[in-house]
Amino acid sequence: MRILIAEDDPVCLHELEVVLSEWGYTPQVCRDGLDAWEILSGQDAPRLAVLDWMMPGMEGPEVCRRIRAAEKGRHTQILLLTVRGEKRDIVAGIEAGADDYVTKPFDHTELRARLTAAVRNLEVHEELLRAQIRIRREASTDPLTGLSNRTSILETLAQALARSSREKSPVGVAVIDLDHFKSVNDSLGHLAGDEALREVVRRMQENLRPYDHLGRYGGDEFLLVVGGMDMDGVVAMADRLLQAVSRDPIVAMGGKIHQTITIGVAGSHGYGETSREEIVGAADAALLKAKREGRNRVGVCEEGVSCRRAEDRGAGGSC
Repeated sequence: MRILIAEDDPVCLHELEVVLSEWGYTPQVCRDGLDAWEILSGQDAPRLAVLDWMMPGMEGPEVCRRIRAAEKGRHTQILLLTVRGEKRDIVAGIEAGADDYVTKPFDHTELRARLTAAVRNLEVHEELLRAQIRIRREASTDPLTGLSNRTSILETLAQALARSSREKSPVGVAVIDLDHFKSVNDSLGHLAGDEALREVVRRMQENLRPYDHLGRYGGDEFLLVVGGMDMDGVVAMADRLLQAVSRDPIVAMGGKIHQTITIGVAGSHGYGETSREEIVGAADAALLKAKREGRNRVGVCEEGVSCRRAEDRGAGGSC
């Protein structure tokens, strides 16, 4: 493990460099506090540091304060070296952000034990970070398909609409429904249905750009958010998804499934405020009309979010 040594006394610096190398660490040395701050605040900084309290440029406690103020999730274990053995000095160092301290002249056995504890603390911190990432991922991911779940994809849509309004750029939304998918579960079983659902997702993802967002909106419904593309482009993308899903039968649990999808598309041009409820409602209206017309097709809301309002009045809009 790499470890930063910040010490302006050349004798002490050399001693630290020798013993830390013997204990299996990879020392990185500097001789003043400004250099220590620059190294620890940079990319790929060492996660473990031994800082002298009294250094030119910037004292050890001030380096600690700056590191703690700049930390975002990633933790650096810091040991202060000090000749100040008074309790109030030790408290001041800990309050500045140091994790531990060693008095000078330092005892090798004590320093090694405190570094071992520091490494152990880093490992615990890393495990906690991994657990937090895992929990966040599980909270936002559909476990069957690996896509964003309903809450997450709607949040993605809200962010895309805010960016669209800010930058006056288009956003397209597609609500995708698997046609008669209940019959797959009823005839072949839910395991076959799960396998077929994952295959449908795989085929759709192959025809999306890396920065398009597909999420599971319901049991057999999906929501697609497409930024920076006009309606003609979104409709063309929806047509590709339609063909990709239905072109070849899906083999699941020994059975062949001829699966089709129906898609409703709506868009916002970014001029004026558009809520996610409005644009999803417009895409839903286009989807319902496409279903009434026979499914396995793309329904388009030509009027943007006003399509939903027309549909609600029973006029059918121009979807």
